[in-house]
Amino acid sequence: MLYYIFKYLDEAYNLPGAGLFQYITFRSGMAVILSLLISTIYGKKIINFLRKQQVGETVRELGLEGQTQKAGTPTMGGLIIILATLVPVLLLAKLDNIYIILLLVTTVWMGSIGFLDDYIKVFKKDKEGLKGRFKVIGQIGLGIIVGATLYFHPGVTIKEDVVLKKNGIETVVKSTSPEVKSMETTIPFVKDNTFDYAEILSFMGDDYQNWAWIIFIPVVIFIITAVSNGANLTDGIDGLAAGTSAISVLVLGIFTFVSGNIIFSNYLNIMYIPNSGEMTIYIGAFVGALIGFLWYNTYPATVFMGDTGSLTIGGIIAVIAIAVRKELMIPVLCGIFLAENFSVVLQVAYFKYTKKKFGEGRRIFLMSPLHHHYQKKGYHESKIVTRFWIVAILLAIFALVSLKLR
Repeated sequence: MLYYIFKYLDEAYNLPGAGLFQYITFRSGMAVILSLLISTIYGKKIINFLRKQQVGETVRELGLEGQTQKAGTPTMGGLIIILATLVPVLLLAKLDNIYIILLLVTTVWMGSIGFLDDYIKVFKKDKEGLKGRFKVIGQIGLGIIVGATLYFHPGVTIKEDVVLKKNGIETVVKSTSPEVKSMETTIPFVKDNTFDYAEILSFMGDDYQNWAWIIFIPVVIFIITAVSNGANLTDGIDGLAAGTSAISVLVLGIFTFVSGNIIFSNYLNIMYIPNSGEMTIYIGAFVGALIGFLWYNTYPATVFMGDTGSLTIGGIIAVIAIAVRKELMIPVLCGIFLAENFSVVLQVAYFKYTKKKFGEGRRIFLMSPLHHHYQKKGYHESKIVTRFWIVAILLAIFALVSLKLR
């Protein structure tokens, strides 16, 4: 909204300073500041409202130290993250940008699923919340919307490399190449680092590229479901999900900025994705919201994000990664989510296997997800969270060096 107002003032009246709103870097910085202010100032008001409505966490007895003190702590704090993200984006971003539209839809869609889950837990007194199959249906629905939009929308394009040869020296440039529809994605740490989903169907004949959506959309559904569930599982102790997510999203912000800038993408020899740089404004708001939420969510937490926040966070991260063609980087970038997911899968699978084979179920971890294993070993929440953050930072740096390390 403000973008369009100041654009008009700059073009019509040449208002001093109005031209700043044309720069992604300026609007991203403003988005971070505004989201931080909203989450820290209005976050307290939202927490007080939730407390008055008795929207308290119901904690199952798991034998963890300090667990009983958490009972009654306000949940649904993901509303703070959603509000502090949406307001700056609506004010500062180009709202006709297809990537921004997709992220807004993702935020509202996943936020609604998470809110419904928390509502059932709190007000219907059902500890299971929304049935798992309905969550999965919601995630599949979003995957179809995102996958179909990225595949069919004419505004989702890339610029392919053009090799110019002068005096025997070959130079790769993107500025002279046309924008094309393509299902190419980036393979990290590989020199010729592109992979086209359509190539999987090359056996179908000359028009195989027209059927790439058969592969692409299921991949999108899988990624959104996996990452949102991973974020949901990671949200188990104070500050863990919000902190690790902020680190991952910050790296994605760098990816969107360089991928949406033809100069940087040409210099780094990475895929140039026109108009994708606008996602940097959304990411700025999202990072600010997550950091602001940590003001209240660090140990001892005065509010929990609930599924309202965790499902939304995972969905947003997945969609950004897919849109900027970095979905194959997710195992590195979201390594904490992956570890939490795998710890649950391995625990359940091993328990069922040993119960069938030996007549009694055995466990790999003292408890899953993984952070509960360390709690059972006697580590304090703050130490677990800090060490997980350190691992997330190391993984983020590893992901960043993929821009040049091939």
